Amino acid sequence: MNRRLFLATLPAPLLAQPRWANNPTVKAGFADTDITPEIGMEQPGGYGKVFHKSIHDPCKARVAVFDDGVKKCAVVGLDALIVPRHLVVAARKEITAKTGIPGEAVLINASHSHSSGPIGMVQPGEFDQAPELIRKLGYEKSSMADPKYLKLVHQRIVEGVVKAHDSRAELVCGVGLGHEDKAAYNRRLRMTNGRTFTHPGQHNPNVIKYAGPIDPEVGVVGAFDKSGKLAGCIVNYANHATTSPGGISANWIQYLEKAIRGFYGEQAVVVFIQGTCGDLTQVDNLSPYQNPAGEEWSQIVGGRVGAESVRVLLSMHRGRLAPIDYAVKTLHIPRRKPSAARVKEAYSLVAKDPQAVGVTEWTFAKETVMLDYLVQREPKAEVEVQAIQVGPAVFVSNPAEYFVEFGLEIKAKSNFKYTFPAELSNGCVGYVPTEEALSPSGGGYETRLTYYSNLTPTAGREIALAGIQLANSLKPGDEPKAPQAKPGTPWGYGSVPAEVE
Repeated sequence: MNRRLFLATLPAPLLAQPRWANNPTVKAGFADTDITPEIGMEQPGGYGKVFHKSIHDPCKARVAVFDDGVKKCAVVGLDALIVPRHLVVAARKEITAKTGIPGEAVLINASHSHSSGPIGMVQPGEFDQAPELIRKLGYEKSSMADPKYLKLVHQRIVEGVVKAHDSRAELVCGVGLGHEDKAAYNRRLRMTNGRTFTHPGQHNPNVIKYAGPIDPEVGVVGAFDKSGKLAGCIVNYANHATTSPGGISANWIQYLEKAIRGFYGEQAVVVFIQGTCGDLTQVDNLSPYQNPAGEEWSQIVGGRVGAESVRVLLSMHRGRLAPIDYAVKTLHIPRRKPSAARVKEAYSLVAKDPQAVGVTEWTFAKETVMLDYLVQREPKAEVEVQAIQVGPAVFVSNPAEYFVEFGLEIKAKSNFKYTFPAELSNGCVGYVPTEEALSPSGGGYETRLTYYSNLTPTAGREIALAGIQLANSLKPGDEPKAPQAKPGTPWGYGSVPAEVE
């Protein structure tokens, strides 16, 4: 049949303008800015110095701003390993001055890309007052932020928020959940010796099972114009950004963006907010098959999460996401202290050649010496917990590499149907494992006591309780719903008896 003739026979509602064309709107704006580091700058993610030699794809600061006419908020996703607290404080101050968005209503999250720019770990000036040996260990032997790069990131965060704020328009928005359980795996496994190993290796006969769960939810907030064009979206998913396709890169988040833009167009800004993935990566230690190379792995993880995000965007009901609200609580959590005997041994080891004592042993001895200095100077860590509400959705943030069990608990106990945990936000306090992981049956990489990771065993519980309390101090907004269908009449072509001759 002629297509035009066939369409003319369809019931009128199937040919009408988009269902959401006349729905209530909220003001929203999106922007991204370039934070790609220079070749030759440090590549963060380890305990020593590694330098970038090539560029694979750009790193970005990705921004969404929402305004319900009463309050405004900004959600910023950085293609970065971490986001230092001092950078957050400074950027928020300038954002407030230029947009009126309160600092407490600005969430700045790091994707934890291990192929990004030199934003951590040691910060410039951090060891200026330390003894010479510790200054040398911090500045010359450790991964360190670059002052020039920190200045660039600060500038581009502010530029992005201002641009998104100034571009606010009446948009129809929606929120939804997807499911992706083949992109992330728990990297901690129970062993026959009664303990837990991180990445015990494939085909290890001493593995019993995974030591923890994953979080397969793909949380998505989308904002569209009346014609259905996607202005931007926020995607929340929990998985380390360690696929590392080669060179400077947003890591697998680049392919998340490609998948969404491939369907909705290059104008769509994709803001990625990292979930609670302290013990999750793309590596399936129980798989019998060889792992993909970095480029293919990036495509697999980003493509799968991106494809699921598109499915959610296509299906979500669209309307007004309100109210906009926020709540913040700052905790001061004690650090774990290395024993005097351990510190003494560490000083002895760092005085020797790393090759002579073993690079791993030397590295963690270095971390012990630096931690001993840190504990004397700052016995407690500042830990900001934040809840940012966008209608029926809430982002619950913390500055840790936070174990997934805590994120799942926050979701289960939140009054919000759409609860999106956001780790490594508004600062960085290193790994925060469960108390069980720090018990005799635990162990593994994430539990090592270092300059980077050192909060007391109850820290994760304190952070979770604070996040739940903050989320539940806010009242979920109404979820957009599709317009109700009007009673219709049978389609003339379809309301006929079967014909057999």
